[in-house]
Amino acid sequence: MAVIRRSPLDPYPVTPKYLQTRNSALHITPAQLKGIKVKSDEVYGIVIDVPMGPEIMVTMVCFLNGAANLYFNTGGEYTGASMRYKAVVQAARNLVVNATPLKAKAKRTSSFPLPVGNTHFVYLLTKRGVYKTEITPGQFTEEDKEKRVVYYLYQQMMGALRMAQMRDAEGLPEDGKK
Repeated sequence: MAVIRRSPLDPYPVTPKYLQTRNSALHITPAQLKGIKVKSDEVYGIVIDVPMGPEIMVTMVCFLNGAANLYFNTGGEYTGASMRYKAVVQAARNLVVNATPLKAKAKRTSSFPLPVGNTHFVYLLTKRGVYKTEITPGQFTEEDKEKRVVYYLYQQMMGALRMAQMRDAEGLPEDGKK
């Protein structure tokens, strides 16, 4: 069986389930997040499309209430970790709270294309609409402080989710003790 290599400029292959969950995440309102009160210009959620290789892309979704989920373009997902792990909740809140300054580098959008190549698409959810910016790892300038901060925080978020995923696989509680 021949392996067909995908060009880095081709869109990622996606499943209908992935597109549906990603679209739902991009349209969640603060009212759907119980107990969350935000000002109209504050970010209450962040949706980040992260290319992981030539065939795999993950969309990370985090909200101010600490909810955090991963959706894979193949249809897989990792959800519910924030219900079991304080570290996931803390990382998600930290990411979302610190994403508001990035809005100044973003443009309001109603279009949600998928990334190509190594570019990460970052969507910031506010009461006034969704704002989009792009982050290309390793290509930051001095003017990109807000992007560097959010990039660093979503790497921490990915680490917290990965640790939770490993603990789930081993049947360990958050503190690592059996």
